[in-house]
Amino acid sequence: MESLFDTIAGLPVHPLIVHFAVVLLPLATIGVILTVFIPKLRSRYLGLSALGLFLGTGATFIAKESGEALSERIGLPARHADLGEKLFIASALFLLLTLFLFRLNKKRELPVTHPLGLITSAAGIAVIVLSVITGHTGAEAVWQGKLNPTAAASDTSASESAYEFISMSEVAEHNSPDDCWSAINGKVYNLTDWIDKHPGGAVIIKSLCGQDGSAGFTSEHSGESRPEAELARFLVGTLGQ
Repeated sequence: MESLFDTIAGLPVHPLIVHFAVVLLPLATIGVILTVFIPKLRSRYLGLSALGLFLGTGATFIAKESGEALSERIGLPARHADLGEKLFIASALFLLLTLFLFRLNKKRELPVTHPLGLITSAAGIAVIVLSVITGHTGAEAVWQGKLNPTAAASDTSASESAYEFISMSEVAEHNSPDDCWSAINGKVYNLTDWIDKHPGGAVIIKSLCGQDGSAGFTSEHSGESRPEAELARFLVGTLGQ
């Protein structure tokens, strides 16, 4: 379903806005932290940094909402979506602290060791770290395993020859999220590490644990090279009797 955060001129909003969020938000945050520890910068740059932080927080909100809209179309890794929501909450709280700091500093110049300044700085560091982690999970979802498909194909061939046949009864023993194997189109895959990274959500992979997932995988990804390449990374053997 299309929404305000879904598409612009036929292009998804999320990749258009997300870079604005992950660049402006950390830069504005660094600006706020610098004004806390360098008092002579406050009168000139604290207000400017607060404005940048306001825009960055707004961009983070749009990125979160547009990410949810995009996930309805193609799916997004559950961890990335969860981190995006936490980043917005953290940036909103940091914005409130910054505005409070700005207002208090207007009345009188605060010392470097003022508790509010230290708390704001700590919150800012948390926002920066969370921004980096969130951006990394997004980039990982898009690019991991895509830059060297030839090597991936080579690894698949090596894996096929390195393992004995695995029976369906053995696959059935690996039927939990902590130990998740599935048989797909005659091959056996260990999907344990993929559960929380699956763009369509963890529940889909959990339903395949210990099962033959051929029908589900084929109906969703038949003829698509990207899912095939991702699946190949988890090969453990060939399905046998």
